[in-house]
Amino acid sequence: MTSYMPKASEIERKWFVIDAEGKNLGRLASEVAMILRGKKKPTYTPFIDCGDYVIIVNAEKFAVTGGKMDKKTYFRHSDYVGGAKTTTLKELVAKHPTQAVEHAVRGMLPKGALGNQMYKKLFVYAGPEHTHAAQKPEKYDF
Repeated sequence: MTSYMPKASEIERKWFVIDAEGKNLGRLASEVAMILRGKKKPTYTPFIDCGDYVIIVNAEKFAVTGGKMDKKTYFRHSDYVGGAKTTTLKELVAKHPTQAVEHAVRGMLPKGALGNQMYKKLFVYAGPEHTHAAQKPEKYDF
């Protein structure tokens, strides 16, 4: 008897809407990453993208504990001398409200081509409206 391994064509994908208002950033990101990977499905296979689509609304209204809004920093470098730039979480949310959630989820997905494929199924919106009503997404609570 061999283990069942689903083929890419056999995977059924659903659409979920998650409201980020008042949710802790790290807990939200880990739950979304598990849905994108498909770990909540009985047909989960580590080397196949068998996850679902996720729409996150109200992404700018997430919560963090402690002083993370002022203390947490994001680092990037331009590969030029003196090209290091740091941004705090508060500045990032003020400038690009959805990037903090996207960055947190991206860090919890696998690295490489498989993770990139999973990340493309994530849609993040700062406000309560989204443009995916035709897909009939289900509300997801955790």
